[in-house]
Amino acid sequence: MDRRQFIRNTGTLLGAGLCGIGLGKQRGWAEESSAAATPAPEKSDSASKLVVVRGADTRALVHKSLEALGGIEQYVKSGNVVVVKPNIAWDRTPEQAANTHPEIVAAVVALCMKAGAKQVKVFDNTCNDARRSYVTSGIEEAAKKEGATVNFVDERLFRKVAFPKGKLVQEWEVYGEALDADVFINIPIAKHHSLSKLTMCMKNHFGVMGGRRGLLHQDIDQRIADLSTLLKPQLSILDATRILKANGPTGGNLEDVQVLNTLIASTDPVAVDSYGATLFGLKGDEIGYIKIANEMGLGKMYPSEIQALELAV
Repeated sequence: MDRRQFIRNTGTLLGAGLCGIGLGKQRGWAEESSAAATPAPEKSDSASKLVVVRGADTRALVHKSLEALGGIEQYVKSGNVVVVKPNIAWDRTPEQAANTHPEIVAAVVALCMKAGAKQVKVFDNTCNDARRSYVTSGIEEAAKKEGATVNFVDERLFRKVAFPKGKLVQEWEVYGEALDADVFINIPIAKHHSLSKLTMCMKNHFGVMGGRRGLLHQDIDQRIADLSTLLKPQLSILDATRILKANGPTGGNLEDVQVLNTLIASTDPVAVDSYGATLFGLKGDEIGYIKIANEMGLGKMYPSEIQALELAV
């Protein structure tokens, strides 16, 4: 089977072989915070809405999740310039689960174009060579096929901006196209991370940051939360069609991959990341940056504050 066929249906290639790999059972979403943590709040009238969709049809996952959130037209208007920000950081194939699934990116791009977007831009400030990462990931080809503009990051377009609510990040270089877009849609993959335990929506903001990004890894949990004080995507869509459960963020070994055929979407990235943690047998308040972001009022972490709708396709 060639990579194009894999991209069309991840489950066909990996489902039988990897679904049984020993990943801890998903924590029940209804279970609240750990005993050592601050007690969860009572049910809230201002709950964040979160949609979880499961199924083997990758594009249908995108369509179903966005329909449940009111349709892409709620977020993308005719004439808008849209940034779709996947993880394209690594020179890895789709089945290695280090980057966002290309078909998810393509499906989001196609919906944005159908909604009348003037332009849809797809990019990432990669860790490996962008020329290889864009191709090997399958994202460049898939996004361009649906009409997206896919360019490498141009160092001249970074500009220093203030993070007035940041505690450790108070000023940093951010990619201008992300700042200037009418709509910013964040589409990371869910995977293990050697420093932050997991990388999901909020961590994916590193891909629009410039400067000495290595410094962002010092006191990483607070810095991830700080970035979310300024970077506020209209939509956060977490790719958990296959997750990298060890040796992240680079991966490379198929034994570290598990196919879950799941997509999680919300306007609240903290809620998405909190639910995403359960896929790894953890709770939101066991991930430092999720807990900090919740305490900073950047989103909801506890199930009692999140209206979760679970669907199948």
